[in-house]
Amino acid sequence: MPSKNHLYCPYCKHEIGLSEVHLGSVTCPNCKESFAYHKNPLSKYSSSVRSFFSQFGNQVIVVVTWLLGLPAFIFLHKKLPDPNWNYNLDRFLIVFIIVLIIWLLLKKIKKIIWVLLTVLVVFFTAGSLAGFYGFGDLVDDYRNLLLVIIDNPNPEKILIQKLKPFQNDELVKNAIDFENESVRNFAVNATVTHFKDYTKRTDYRNLIQCFAIFKEVNSNWNYVNDPESRNYFAKASESVGHLSGDCDDHSILMVACIKSIGGKARIIHTTGHMYPEVLIGSKKDLETVNYLIKRKLFVEESTGKSLYYHIDENNQVWLNLDYTAKYPGGPFMNEEILGVLSID
Repeated sequence: MPSKNHLYCPYCKHEIGLSEVHLGSVTCPNCKESFAYHKNPLSKYSSSVRSFFSQFGNQVIVVVTWLLGLPAFIFLHKKLPDPNWNYNLDRFLIVFIIVLIIWLLLKKIKKIIWVLLTVLVVFFTAGSLAGFYGFGDLVDDYRNLLLVIIDNPNPEKILIQKLKPFQNDELVKNAIDFENESVRNFAVNATVTHFKDYTKRTDYRNLIQCFAIFKEVNSNWNYVNDPESRNYFAKASESVGHLSGDCDDHSILMVACIKSIGGKARIIHTTGHMYPEVLIGSKKDLETVNYLIKRKLFVEESTGKSLYYHIDENNQVWLNLDYTAKYPGGPFMNEEILGVLSID
């Protein structure tokens, strides 16, 4: 028995079953209208072919939606104010809205989906080759955001307001001889020894170099007490030769080295202790720093750990660099703040 072809009447849409050998005019049994019929040799395959391309087209729309959505999300995330919602629900909401809008738009303009896909591939490929925003940057930013969502670096958010005068401030400032040749040479050598390959990321080059100084100093620091019954504030140029001293000597050296390469640091005074902090910028910068420390620069030391920092009255973030820390942003010895010494 011959197999059947199925077609629909162009007038009333009634389904008509025809023999594969049928050629010529067809009369619809429902509306009695006649129309020409030309058998397509691939008719028996047309349904499966249409189904395949329909499903493939839907998959392409999903891919393009995310290719457009991720950069849009990263851009908006950096520009919009942070509402500090619990569990980062604001970020999930932004992603959902962006992806939904893009997906709905792409469904409406499905016919030009290949043009959009080509433009995206060309843009990110050109960015990768030319050194501006490319596939690698997109992946890094996406991983950064994922890390922040999974491990939000907000364990300490102490707003510094009323402080007592910093004890021995003039003696400490005089000891921070950042223009000394030996201090500058030590700092520069640390940037060559550690993390040189990562400083190609120009937005955070200087901060990564400050972390290189931290690694060089803290990996080799030898704690030595002051003379009995007095405070001895060793100059940075003195400590740089043997990397030894107490907490204030360490703070003086760290701040001097950071300042000698263009970074900005300060010293925190607490009960019986001093420690340095480095300025990393805004809370948005904190997200990138969190990623750099935990996924690039201090992976082993910071695994499963939190970052500890302070936020000043200008909403600027300062990261702990105490000699007791194994990674930038390690735990505070004492959370009480008695004074802050800023170095101009």
